[in-house]
Amino acid sequence: MESSLPELPADTVQRIASELRCHPTDERVALHLDEEDKLRHLREYFYIPKMRDLPPIDLSLVNKDENAIYFLGNSLGLQPKMVKTYLEEELDKWAKIGAYGHEVGKRPWITGDEKITGLMTDIVGANEEEIVLMNGLTVNLHLLLLTFFKPTPKRYKILLEAKAFPSDHYAIESQLQLHGLNVEKSMLIIKPREGEEILRTEDILEVIEKEGDSIAVILFTGVHFYTGQFFNIPAITKAGQAKGCFVGFDLAHAVGNVELHLHDWGVDFACWCSYKYLNSGAGGLAGAFVHEKHAYTIKPALVGWFGHELSTRFKMDNKLQLIPGASGFRISNPPIFLVCSLHASLEVFKQTTMKALRRKSILLTGYLEYMIKHYYNKDKAESKKPHVNIITPSNIEDRGCQLTLTFSAPMKYIFKELEKRGVVCDKREPNGIRVAPVPLYNSFHDVYKFVTLLISALDSAEAKS
Repeated sequence: MESSLPELPADTVQRIASELRCHPTDERVALHLDEEDKLRHLREYFYIPKMRDLPPIDLSLVNKDENAIYFLGNSLGLQPKMVKTYLEEELDKWAKIGAYGHEVGKRPWITGDEKITGLMTDIVGANEEEIVLMNGLTVNLHLLLLTFFKPTPKRYKILLEAKAFPSDHYAIESQLQLHGLNVEKSMLIIKPREGEEILRTEDILEVIEKEGDSIAVILFTGVHFYTGQFFNIPAITKAGQAKGCFVGFDLAHAVGNVELHLHDWGVDFACWCSYKYLNSGAGGLAGAFVHEKHAYTIKPALVGWFGHELSTRFKMDNKLQLIPGASGFRISNPPIFLVCSLHASLEVFKQTTMKALRRKSILLTGYLEYMIKHYYNKDKAESKKPHVNIITPSNIEDRGCQLTLTFSAPMKYIFKELEKRGVVCDKREPNGIRVAPVPLYNSFHDVYKFVTLLISALDSAEAKS
């Protein structure tokens, strides 16, 4: 969880401005950063929406032929250009050879998911045998909890963070009810301190130390969907396991966003979706991780045919030969069209490394933070002028690419004004607007233009007040 940067983003911005003999907020700084960006070519592998095609756009405010400012990869990643090609390959194969497609081609339908699993290893920091691509995120979470959550009279609680994503909250709630446990007593929720938005690592570790003997499973998100906080996965894992707990993570907002080292960190289990930073399309094929230390000691509670060893699967003798580890959790044959879209995105990831993407991301988001603070620092803002507050941690090690912004002016109005101007982001209750410059396809000039449009939206809000 290190930044891997020789200098902080603000220092980089100021240094470049000095070299260019301009103000740090000058457009030339953004253009220079893009020129120096060794990953800028990756943007060409994605379709960038045009202003004219966005439903909420006000064409009187924008150039309809320009690219939109797409800062919503934290919710749905952009479409890789090769998706259509890969889908057409499988449709063509189906049309021409029918059932023979199960065994031939570069993505045989029986093993299509396994053919691309190796492309995930750098992204999550795991061995190929520890990764499985299957189902949707919450289905995988349920399958993992059914296996790892085995409550006893003394150890029966599940620890999670406050305001966990609803799917996690509901999954935990239903797992507790499945075991006949009292939800209020068994769901241990840790909240930020009074008046704070972010959970302090020391507070999490304190709860684990205090309550650990009664906790069966710790389930945290890797990056919090609302605040954008990147939790200290190795510290939480180490503390939880020291107290005898299984430790797992929902990595929906972390995978493809931050560096992960699940194997080295010793995480027991994890799951993730693939339609956010992994760009596999809405409802894309999800993934799961089970550490190799559990390969022969932990078995899935629910078993399906595709968890059976491939070498004897088609003997059809109903004598289970379970694949050790993560692949044993597979239940059904892989949905090949979902495999295609994920394959197209993972091949783009393969052209770089998570370390390189993370390095760019830190600077990209740091530049965004610098620009917002310059124009809308609450401390120096005029009393009547709208100000912007960033609730995401300022420490670069404690966040991914997303910044969550709150405003002194009405959030819903500002959001509408941003949409009119071709900014694609989202709002989350109670009062946050989430913006996520993604290093795979966003540029520093995107950030510059976003800030310009944010200024325009806030000026409009100010005029209305």
